[in-house]
Amino acid sequence: MPDSLKDIKEIKKEFITVDFFYNECRDRFKLTKITSKKIKPGLNLTEKNLHRPGLALAGFVDLFAFNRIQIFGNTENNYLKKLSAKEKTNTLTRYFSFAVPLVIFTDNNKPTSEVLKLADEKDVPVFTTPVHTTRLVSLLSDFLDDQFSVQAAIHSSFVDVYGVGLLFCGKSGIGKSEITLDLIERGHRLVADDVVIVSKKAENVLMGSGTSLVKHFMEIRGLGIIDIGRIFGIRAIRYQKRVEVIVELETWDSSKSYERTGLDTHLINILGVEIEKINLPISPGKNITVIAEVIALNYLCKHYGYNAAKVFEKKLTNRIRQNKNGSPNAVESKFKRNTEYFEHDFE
Repeated sequence: MPDSLKDIKEIKKEFITVDFFYNECRDRFKLTKITSKKIKPGLNLTEKNLHRPGLALAGFVDLFAFNRIQIFGNTENNYLKKLSAKEKTNTLTRYFSFAVPLVIFTDNNKPTSEVLKLADEKDVPVFTTPVHTTRLVSLLSDFLDDQFSVQAAIHSSFVDVYGVGLLFCGKSGIGKSEITLDLIERGHRLVADDVVIVSKKAENVLMGSGTSLVKHFMEIRGLGIIDIGRIFGIRAIRYQKRVEVIVELETWDSSKSYERTGLDTHLINILGVEIEKINLPISPGKNITVIAEVIALNYLCKHYGYNAAKVFEKKLTNRIRQNKNGSPNAVESKFKRNTEYFEHDFE
């Protein structure tokens, strides 16, 4: 896996199997399979969007999104009930002539025997659920959006520091895990170490999580594998977190220029989302853990409308303007006030 953020490659699922969908959603959405045949191997879902086939049942199939999960709510069910036997047969025959991946009847609606017969003939699994249509659509959309989201695997450590998601990256052996361990010991929460799966959840939202294998295990060179959840308890872990700041650790280079004021916010594009990036040089004696906490707190200050660098710049600009305008004894007055303060020792 590449250490450089420039080498990140997008990972996108082309499909999920219907069998996987059923196993994952059976308990979550209270799905009951009512067709008699087993789910056909190789039957896949290739679309994250859902479809309510009202128009298709009515006969307009020019824009029929048949390759999506089909949701039969009260509207579709009541429409079928009002058709004559012949119309119903023609409608369902036409409907199941398309390669529909699966059908879900909501609100405890029960499909007719004719629906089940045609579905079995075409190897289309049919499910029922007591969940209301609107709620099911919302829940399924979230699930499918997660499954089909664009992802990337990043060699890094990811920690929730004061509620801010800090992603530590840098070349192998630079100390990402050690800094993460120190933050955990100080009460912060580990999301993932070594391999972080970053998923694009919305136009400007990246969520980070660990892999199903590694979870909250961590490798410390010289010590080996440790289980953070077992050692530090449930308070020390979380399963996912929004990525808000990327901290790239690098060895101190005296010939390189580093940010000194914080006026310029540097951004990096990850999966099409702009994320704040801080290049943090490491040198002996530098307390990176405390600096990481300050990065998180400073991010929160800016998030709530206070930017220390801009406030200081404004104060400095005003002082320069006063001196240019000939304000009498500006510097002397400043030192005099400080002297009076310390003489009286008001603290």
